[in-house]
Amino acid sequence: MEQLKNRLQWLMALRVAAVTLFLGLSISLEIESGERVLTFSALIVTTYALTIFYALALTRLKTLETLTGFAYFQLGVDLLLETFLVARTSGVESPFSVFYAITVTLASLTLGRRAGLATSGLSVLLFGTVTNVQFYGVLGPWLPRGRLALPETIETLVAHVLALIAVGVLSGHLAEQLRRKDQAIVEKELGLSRLQAFHENVLESLSSGVFTTDSTGLITSFNRAAQEITGQTSEQVQRRPWWEVFTWKQPDLFGADPMSLSLPHRFETEGERADGGRLVLGMTLSPLTELGQRTGLVGVFQDLTPMRTMEEEMQRREWLARIGEMSAGMAHEIRNPLAALAGSMQMLKKDLALDETNQRLMDIAIRETARLDTTITEFLLYARPRELNLKECDLNTVLTDTMNLIQHECASRQDLTVSTHFGSGPMIVQVDQDQIKQVFWNLATNAFEAMPDGGRLLIYTRRRRMALGNRVGDIIEIGFEDTGHGIKKEDLEKIFLPFFTTKKEGSGLGLATVHRIIDLHGGWLRVESREGRGSRFVVCLPMSGQEGLRLWYEGKGPWKKS
Repeated sequence: MEQLKNRLQWLMALRVAAVTLFLGLSISLEIESGERVLTFSALIVTTYALTIFYALALTRLKTLETLTGFAYFQLGVDLLLETFLVARTSGVESPFSVFYAITVTLASLTLGRRAGLATSGLSVLLFGTVTNVQFYGVLGPWLPRGRLALPETIETLVAHVLALIAVGVLSGHLAEQLRRKDQAIVEKELGLSRLQAFHENVLESLSSGVFTTDSTGLITSFNRAAQEITGQTSEQVQRRPWWEVFTWKQPDLFGADPMSLSLPHRFETEGERADGGRLVLGMTLSPLTELGQRTGLVGVFQDLTPMRTMEEEMQRREWLARIGEMSAGMAHEIRNPLAALAGSMQMLKKDLALDETNQRLMDIAIRETARLDTTITEFLLYARPRELNLKECDLNTVLTDTMNLIQHECASRQDLTVSTHFGSGPMIVQVDQDQIKQVFWNLATNAFEAMPDGGRLLIYTRRRRMALGNRVGDIIEIGFEDTGHGIKKEDLEKIFLPFFTTKKEGSGLGLATVHRIIDLHGGWLRVESREGRGSRFVVCLPMSGQEGLRLWYEGKGPWKKS
């Protein structure tokens, strides 16, 4: 319908242009003939008035049937006006009989072959009527007889009839060809749009990130998964070099020119998300070709961060378990003679008369023996912890209870602030509340000690969906993010080891105990730190009812990691 309406608008515009051009030119050339000037002026005014009427009527027509009838009406009025013009300008000898052919052609292009043939036949009938009336002088002075004799009149009439029929047939054929071509173009455009939509839907439905670049390496497309993995929107990465989007240092990975890689190229590397978080990617780069010519790159990548984090945590667990078992046995063996040694020294202190120096040395020996016994006791609690008293609770509530102690400790230190951002809604987990509170306390005090000159600690909770293999579940993240001096890269792998510490004082069991407690709850710890820029410790716990994540993590069940 819209197409027919557009054609009618073109028909009205062409009618006005043709009448203005031909009749206006005729007026300027035949200015001495007052009768013709009056006829032409009347036709011009009538055409303008009808065009205004047509334009107003066109806005009110809403169906295809009414538009088609309206088009036939316009063409019929055009033929009557052309007949009047021909009759007033010498009839069969009129130079304006060519308007019939124009109307036939426009009818074919507007309404198709059938309308063109019908208009052609009606034009022949009207022109033949004018010729007969003129030849026999029926209308007298209004349409006087022409100068042509009967043979010449018949010859002219036949020529016009044949011309109008030919125009009707040819324009109808042309209109039919144009209609078929338009239909074919519409079908191709529809098929192309469907193919494009299908292509876009496939790309947007993929769980892998996909991007494309031009020949210079500037990104031209970035699918939904790619945006979720990197934390950057498609608008943010458009027309940027692809290696910069993933925050890689290009010389370290690809040499001077990343676009000179031999393709396809498969690699795995670590970068950063938009929020500064760790991002481990496995990526495959392939050439993007068009007509056999390389026009850019297409990259397909997967987020390997959870898997790599899990693998590192598994290795750390296994190593700590072996160390813990061995150390627990050693600690037990040390504790017995240590107790005997401490008791003996206490007895000696009572029975022997020692001078001041020896008395002081004896006190030091007894004190250090007691401190060593305390350390061994703490270590045995770490290596052989008590059973968990699991209860289902809202983790936000547990953390809120601990915040009173944390805020009090913060107030006792200078230039320290603590802010919180708890996720909305209940975060139900099964935990031993006392031990989880100890985890929160240890992480908070550890952050305070990392900021001796003051700083800010942000504690937040959030729910996050995590996919591991073919398992999908929700986890709760509790983050402790400080602005302290950070952790050296070489120390990151050691911070959870028993007795490892970078402090002047301390047993080195704080973070080891945190790791052990979270491990017993079926969760894991994630650490991100940069020296001089602070650290972020994230406790990850599966929500109640999400056992699949913990079992996958421990390598159990039919979905265990291969």
